[in-house]
Amino acid sequence: MELGIFTQMLSDKHALDFKKLTYKYGEANLKEYIETLKANFYKKIDLLDFNGNNIAFVPNKTNVTSQLAKTLIMTYSSEKYSIKAMEEEIIATLSIEQVDTTRESVRRILNGIAPTNDNENKSYGIKRGLDFISDTTNKITEENLYKLYMLSCGDFLDSDDRLNGNNKYRDDEVFIVGSEVNHRGLDYKLLPEYMANLIKFINSDDDMDQIVKSTVIHYYIAYIHPYFDGNGRTARLLQLWYLVQNGYKASMFVAFSSYINANKSKYYETFIRIIENYNISNVLDVTPFVNFFVDTVFSKLKGKHYNDKPLAKFNEILEMGNITEKEKELFLYVLSSYGDSKFSTKTLEKDFKNVAYATVRSFVLKFEEMGLLSSQKYGNRVKYKLKI
Repeated sequence: MELGIFTQMLSDKHALDFKKLTYKYGEANLKEYIETLKANFYKKIDLLDFNGNNIAFVPNKTNVTSQLAKTLIMTYSSEKYSIKAMEEEIIATLSIEQVDTTRESVRRILNGIAPTNDNENKSYGIKRGLDFISDTTNKITEENLYKLYMLSCGDFLDSDDRLNGNNKYRDDEVFIVGSEVNHRGLDYKLLPEYMANLIKFINSDDDMDQIVKSTVIHYYIAYIHPYFDGNGRTARLLQLWYLVQNGYKASMFVAFSSYINANKSKYYETFIRIIENYNISNVLDVTPFVNFFVDTVFSKLKGKHYNDKPLAKFNEILEMGNITEKEKELFLYVLSSYGDSKFSTKTLEKDFKNVAYATVRSFVLKFEEMGLLSSQKYGNRVKYKLKI
């Protein structure tokens, strides 16, 4: 293929949309373009498509930067998933699945109130899933993935969508239907083999960028569709789980699904594009999905990501021994629950539970004096927030 034409096609804004490249450059050029990608640019991944061939991606089109990795890898604390992020994650991931819920309903669940309907059960399930993956002792195994699925989705499904007996995966065919049938899940008889290989891939010590790898894991669950229902929720939880297991604890302070939900149509279009490209090239190239995540989720974290300065200063003061255990618990609660938001002493007393108002009042005054909190008066009321 003429180098100039190939370079032009590879740099085209539709370089990963083979149908549009066909219209612009013609079928002959597209055929040579694909053959050149296969020979020189595709990096094979140790996961298989439905025909038993390796899936692939184009490394120089994934736009992952070292600065992005540094942003994600910052570890703020060993505490569990941020309550504020958990609230946003639950609302967004259910919205992606077109499950109606309200912020008030989700907050009831996070405050320990028992679910009263199917939608609240779904919220409760996501909370249980997030609690499970935030515990770094829960390693990614087939058995633990089954536990995660049952905790977050499986226990709350209608009888027709439940797994049968002790099956870890579905035992019948499944279709993913939009305005038309867009995709058919993997032959259920192959699921044990493919899922075992996925777990092996997840735990393998390879040279693949971990940000890219987390996104491939997300895509692959959606692609093979191992369950009758709850595949999307499981895919998003498994991606977070992989990041947490590999030291990216800060990802638990960010509601990834909120970024996906804001670009939901593009999210689903990317799945369709990969299959359309596959039908032309016979290569399952996941680069469009990786790029969607980099551009729509990871690249948005800089500037919106949780600021670690208050925790760094807190840790310095903590080493001096001037903070009680209850004050430590209160500060970490403020950190994870409120983030940059304002709160009152009454709100903190109500939300934290099992603490005297006098303790809360003493805490905010002491931590304001230490420069960890700031206050602002609203008439006779005072609100506090973390001092960034």
